[in-house]
Amino acid sequence: MDKIKIGVIGTGRIGQMHVENLANMRDNFEVTAIADPYAPNLAELAQKYQIPHYTNDYEKVLADPQIQAVVIASATNTHATIIEAAAKQNKSIFCEKPLAEDVPQIKQLLQVVKDNGTCLQVGFNRRFDHNFKQIHDYVKAGQIGTPQIIKISSRDPEPPSIDYVKVSGGLFNDMMIHDFDMARYLSDSEVVEVNAQGAVLVNPEIGEVGDIDTAIVTLKFANGALGVIDNSRQAVYGYDQRAEVFGSKGQAVSTNDRLNNVELDQNENVQLSEIPFFFIERYQQAYRDEFQAFYEAVTKKQAPVVDGLDGLKAVEIARACDQSLKTHQAVKL
Repeated sequence: MDKIKIGVIGTGRIGQMHVENLANMRDNFEVTAIADPYAPNLAELAQKYQIPHYTNDYEKVLADPQIQAVVIASATNTHATIIEAAAKQNKSIFCEKPLAEDVPQIKQLLQVVKDNGTCLQVGFNRRFDHNFKQIHDYVKAGQIGTPQIIKISSRDPEPPSIDYVKVSGGLFNDMMIHDFDMARYLSDSEVVEVNAQGAVLVNPEIGEVGDIDTAIVTLKFANGALGVIDNSRQAVYGYDQRAEVFGSKGQAVSTNDRLNNVELDQNENVQLSEIPFFFIERYQQAYRDEFQAFYEAVTKKQAPVVDGLDGLKAVEIARACDQSLKTHQAVKL
């Protein structure tokens, strides 16, 4: 199959990771251009990965007729504008979450995408993680029976900067949004009601800018199952990522990945290897696999595994949680 000529817009931490992964998938992708209005090291990045074009203006990437697809890894508040422009330029689109912070705006974007026949995949990489995908496959195959309880824990090793928190859209829209997508994915059902509790237990400055750093959300699903998600901005022992689906025939549980699974038991001493420190280390395989899925969707003209509707649903749940937190009441979707 032919290579896809692709441009990457936004070269922060996750954008640079995408550039590296795409550059290493040379059989499928050719990174033709990178763009970022603020990055001081664009030339060095382009040279490192042998990328012929780099620019501070993303519109030049979209205007290049040779580029067939773009990765949008820029700031959240730029996603909507770039998605719309890319769709109108007939580029296939891979966009990091969220598509936008406003539900009506996302619905308008999805209409533009539909009108232009654009392939749009959302960067919910955890669907491609080997642990979570295995749970999903067990649920789809009916091996645990009817899902009854879904539990998800997702805790970062350290909080982001306050400057980032200010523009993040809040914990529900920035951090727990991955878990909302996981809840739909693992339960094989839609969320119909949420009840959110939040607190500032890690960094008082996060509360001063109007956000929370610790949260628990309970969910009700259309299939009758119940769910609970917990998030913390700081788990001092590493990047804590676990999930469980309990059903009428049994359960499927994923624990944290470790360097190895050897447990050393001695007198008055038990040792396990550490869990990964953060998302780039934890989800290396998932980030590569989501681009393989994007390649298949574009070249075979198939619907992407994670599409714009999935992006919309996750933001709708996040906004319902915002409302629940403010009103101290359950909110129906």
